[in-house]
Amino acid sequence: MDLEYLHPFKERVDLSKLIEIKQLREKQLLRDDEIKSMLIDLPPVESLFDPASVDLSIQTKNQIEITKQAQQLIPWKKGPFRINDLFIDSEWRSDLKWERLKEKVNLNNKVVLDIGCNNGYFMFRALEQNPRLMLGIDPVARCFNQYHFINHFLPDNPTRFELFGMEEVSYFKEVFDTIFHMGIIYHHRDPIRQLRQIHQALKPGGELIIETIGIDGEESTALFPEDRYANMKNVWFVPTLSALINWLKRTKFEHIEILSTQWENTDEQRTTSWCPEGYKSFEDFLDPHDSSKTIEGYPAPQRFCIKVKKKGKS
Repeated sequence: MDLEYLHPFKERVDLSKLIEIKQLREKQLLRDDEIKSMLIDLPPVESLFDPASVDLSIQTKNQIEITKQAQQLIPWKKGPFRINDLFIDSEWRSDLKWERLKEKVNLNNKVVLDIGCNNGYFMFRALEQNPRLMLGIDPVARCFNQYHFINHFLPDNPTRFELFGMEEVSYFKEVFDTIFHMGIIYHHRDPIRQLRQIHQALKPGGELIIETIGIDGEESTALFPEDRYANMKNVWFVPTLSALINWLKRTKFEHIEILSTQWENTDEQRTTSWCPEGYKSFEDFLDPHDSSKTIEGYPAPQRFCIKVKKKGKS
């Protein structure tokens, strides 16, 4: 059965609808079996997550082929990954975010969803905590192919990737112990609807980890850009921390815990050789004369990370 790993939750998941969407979106994509056919007789993997610099000058024939395959999947936005002597230095230093987060969550034997998971970086890191099931969803084909490329080196792990978007979360009801919603909420027109769908998908007592860009300020307000924000066209609402907390309260989340607040910076997001030629990153989207503002003149982004819970059964 397609999506057989969701069969234990069939009473709370609209499997027929999800299978229909899955089959439609996977057409003409580079599939896991095709990637495996290209990556035969591979050398052993030393580490997938070492952020240290490495020397790529000494490579086996197979290692050169691995490098070529990885380069075909540029841009790599989340990472870094290391595959023997190959170091994929992604645009985002996601390892720094994981280091801030990992002590704040307990995923042991949990059913976990990562919404907008990109190439699955946080799913792979979450394996350190032995989740029962780690499902990532992202409708972008490049992310799907990058996930399957990396997953080739991690056989028999409990991660799954589907080409679902935020809209498909509504087909899950009280399934997940933990949901990650990181860097997503501002890319959609209706933040409250997103949070309600997530609330529905969580089990009673389940946890949400939400991370977003935000703006400085004490009042419960949100910036609504006229067109672009930090050169991003698909940004709708950029809240203050107070506004984000109120969104969560209004959607029935409780036990609010602020995990981190910090200014977005070029240590964590920058252009690397694993970006396309001419690619621009965060530093290019700030006012060159005033780094407290974006190139459009809006307040520069902070990043907020909050953990909240759905009320448990009484």
